[in-house]
Amino acid sequence: MKRPAQRRELAVKAVAMKASASRSTIVLGPMAEMVSPCRAFDVSETCYRYNPKLDDENEQVADLLLRLTKAKKIWGFGLCFLYLRDVQGHGWNHMAKSEG
Repeated sequence: MKRPAQRRELAVKAVAMKASASRSTIVLGPMAEMVSPCRAFDVSETCYRYNPKLDDENEQVADLLLRLTKAKKIWGFGLCFLYLRDVQGHGWNHMAKSEG
């Protein structure tokens, strides 16, 4: 079974193929065009519309974690997180973006 992200890609391709192949005079809205592929590939409409927001901070966190796990091979994520937050003073938190 494919992951949801892979099924979403298949649904997006199916909608694009359907749109390019269909040149009928009846114009369906975007909702009607995506429902059938979503059902066919077992993808929720929310998953179909999802667009991840990437920023530079994500790359910085990933780089720090990669360097830290190379240096400290036996540390798990929790210890790496605590080290970055408490020892190095990074203020990352899953609530940081919504607070303000």
